[in-house]
Amino acid sequence: MSIILTHAYYLYEDPLEAKIMKPYSPLGLLYVSGYLNEQKIENHLFDATFSNQQKQLDFIKEKKPKVVAIYANLMTKINVIKLVKILISEATYGFPKIVLGGPDVTYNLENYLKTGVHYIVIGEGEQTMFELYQAISKSQDVSEVNGIAYLEGEKVVKTPPREKIKDLSTLPLPNREGINIEKYLKVWKDNHGKSSMTVSTQRGCPYTCKWCSTAVYGQSYRRRPAKLIVEELAMLQKKYKPDSIWFVDDVFTVSHKWIREFNKETQKQHIKIPFECITRAERLNDEILQLLKEAGCFRIWIGAESGSQKIIDKMDRRVNVNTVSEAIKKTNAIGIETGTFIMLGYPGENEDDINETISYLKKANPTYFTITIAYPIKGTSLYSEIEKDITVQPNWETSTDRQIDFKRTYSRKYYDYAVRKVVNEVNYHKEILKGKDKNNLKALKLKTKSILASGLMMINK
Repeated sequence: MSIILTHAYYLYEDPLEAKIMKPYSPLGLLYVSGYLNEQKIENHLFDATFSNQQKQLDFIKEKKPKVVAIYANLMTKINVIKLVKILISEATYGFPKIVLGGPDVTYNLENYLKTGVHYIVIGEGEQTMFELYQAISKSQDVSEVNGIAYLEGEKVVKTPPREKIKDLSTLPLPNREGINIEKYLKVWKDNHGKSSMTVSTQRGCPYTCKWCSTAVYGQSYRRRPAKLIVEELAMLQKKYKPDSIWFVDDVFTVSHKWIREFNKETQKQHIKIPFECITRAERLNDEILQLLKEAGCFRIWIGAESGSQKIIDKMDRRVNVNTVSEAIKKTNAIGIETGTFIMLGYPGENEDDINETISYLKKANPTYFTITIAYPIKGTSLYSEIEKDITVQPNWETSTDRQIDFKRTYSRKYYDYAVRKVVNEVNYHKEILKGKDKNNLKALKLKTKSILASGLMMINK
């Protein structure tokens, strides 16, 4: 008997991501696989990123596992449901028990279970998956396994929550050997001239941003010792030779003590791999920036989400927009690239707030910025606040939370054009900062697009 760990993200079915070509390996599944290996449980990974559903089904047919465990998130939900329905209805796959985990399942338990899923893992997956698999394989009572949900008739049964893993140093490294890591490295190298890999140093986030989901790791802060992280980097450098590392943590510099230890370990172990990370502005200062640069940091993503203090406060971000702007400028000045995230269409946002966001981006001048239109993820404070104002609630099985719409200050279309205005206006400003003539062709095109977007915003208010 065995277990297959898989997901339902197929890169080549995603035109936008196939154009960007910056895929990363499924780190959460690799952690579960590493833990199962340590417990001597036979498991097989099927990484669907560069594959398709048919090859995935062929793999399941060949292995005939007792359990198929599937990672589900907002992006992959529709494909996950399609996969589940095939596995529970076609005898050729041996009718395995279907287990789901991931950030999208916790607040959609009943919906997922009614698609035919047998069990759902709530929260961290390593210990729960091990215990659940043992119970299934030995035909034991699964109600003794903490941190799962299942159906009894039409009733959803939730067992007691599983206690979070306090000491992350007890976890084995993710089972990167279980998949073709070299494929990821090659795709990165071919498309961007350098390769990249992911590393996780912490779990949970202690902050309270209303739009952010904490469904898996909770509102907590637990971290692996800096020594172990640098040892992992040394192993990756020796085995895979990545050109850069992406630390996937929500707030990399939340602990200044840990950053100091991390810097010290990189020097002690003579390890320096270029890396990028995400953090909050108030968790950066001159000392921390210097330590990060010494350790190899080449880019920091500093969250803001808006240039309007009114909107930042509505989000419960608990930061001053000027603090964010100054942190970006300081980071730029020390020679580290910067990125920031912007969210438009948040409840209560109006034209003045959008103009403040444009001014903020021009003033801070991050190297990169990304923009999304706010959408409510079930289980977040934002969802609870706008639930009564939802205007578009599409069919759950064939849509994602991104397609949910709610009553905003202006129409949804207005914010689509607002994104265009912000992007073109800020990029126009960047062209001018380069010292080029305002009348250069690229600058004129950007300004024209910005003006056109402004007009379309007015029409669609």
